[in-house]
Amino acid sequence: MKLLHIDSSILGDHSTSRQLSRSVVQSFTARQPDTQVVYRDLANDSLSHFSGASLAALSTPAEGRSAAQQLEVATNEATLEEFLAADVVVIGAPMYNFTIPSQLKAWIDRITVAGRTFRYTEAGPVGLCTGKKVIVVSTAGGLHAGQATSAGHDDLLKVLFGFLGVTDLQFVSAHGLAYGEEPRSSALAAAQKYIDESLFV
Repeated sequence: MKLLHIDSSILGDHSTSRQLSRSVVQSFTARQPDTQVVYRDLANDSLSHFSGASLAALSTPAEGRSAAQQLEVATNEATLEEFLAADVVVIGAPMYNFTIPSQLKAWIDRITVAGRTFRYTEAGPVGLCTGKKVIVVSTAGGLHAGQATSAGHDDLLKVLFGFLGVTDLQFVSAHGLAYGEEPRSSALAAAQKYIDESLFV
């Protein structure tokens, strides 16, 4: 069993999403002690944003690539292979300005690859990542579940992973974290209870 643990918060040790994503991984590995965990911190070891230079590197024959292009292609491939190899993916995804962190978007752009994680057919797109379990730790200062404000965050991730063929997608949510100490404590306690009692049942 292979687990890929992704964090994207810029807040370091002060991050709630990091705290909860770590708890998810600990809970899973306690149940599956033979799990191999790969950790990627997108804030401290960020990927460059997808650009014209990225596309140029990919379309240039290997023998004609510059050193920078070789590094770009190698980084893309390593990032994609980590995702493809994982049976379980745990993603810490805080909400920043109604959407996911730009660091997480850069990672998504590296794993959403035609012919590798999805393909187009005459009948429409087909996701190639069936069989994976993806757990998103969703944190936010406000309350967004079921609201239009979730369109660029939870809803975006649902659409994205559905497009890639992931049918086992779960969310561990702690929202309303900026509403005061009591709402924050309640949200954290509820999220931890879900991790402990329901997530892997």
